[in-house]
Amino acid sequence: MATQNAKGESSTMNNSLNSGHPVTDKVADALHTSVNTLTEKAASAEKQFRDTADSSVTTVKNQSAEMQDKWNQSRVKRFAAENPVATAGIAFATGALIASFFSKK
Repeated sequence: MATQNAKGESSTMNNSLNSGHPVTDKVADALHTSVNTLTEKAASAEKQFRDTADSSVTTVKNQSAEMQDKWNQSRVKRFAAENPVATAGIAFATGALIASFFSKK
């Protein structure tokens, strides 16, 4: 990166006058500035993405725990645990009914 000297000029500017390649040095300085700007923007975007992902993970975990609690307290789960044969029969009949609606005649 360019550093400032006592006159406020960048040291790379002075080096470009002394190196014999002033145009190349100016292009290199411009490219370095562009890369630095791009790096800062990419870092900011990555931080925002990571923060959003962390927030999403927390939300999904909370919703999952809530749904698990609701399922554990539901009447359907209690019925299925108390009547496994009837539950299997209901599931089979429902599947057969849905299959008959979607089958081609």
